[in-house]
Amino acid sequence: MRKDSRLSRMLHVLIHMDQLDGPATSEKIATMLNTNPVVVRRTMAGLRDKGYVTSVKGHGGGWSLAVSLADITLLDIHHALGESSVFTIGLSDEHTSCPIEIAVNKAISGALIEAEALLLARFKDVTLDVLSVGFSDHMLNVSGALGKK
Repeated sequence: MRKDSRLSRMLHVLIHMDQLDGPATSEKIATMLNTNPVVVRRTMAGLRDKGYVTSVKGHGGGWSLAVSLADITLLDIHHALGESSVFTIGLSDEHTSCPIEIAVNKAISGALIEAEALLLARFKDVTLDVLSVGFSDHMLNVSGALGKK
């Protein structure tokens, strides 16, 4: 099963956007993520629909943050991306009449539901500005280690 990395990728993009002096084009974001600009536009459109980013077409246009990182949580972005499962593991549904599959699904479903609820509750408490501070601290440490100011 392929993992869904859209959440971490969009968090990456939004924090970079906060560091920029102007809009980021879909092409620039696509290069950063090693993907296609069409994929970027489709994904960013969901964030625009929720009011987290804005877009301007044409020369000098691109994507910009519409709100402060302090006003966006991990849960907000998770919802804006379509609320895919937060886990790559899940219940089997290939042999729904098999008694073993039924027993296995019954045994693990409660744990998965509890774990997802706990994770999403934590997502609600983490704003993107907190991640950005970690980025800034990391950059200071890297610059210090390299002897840069």
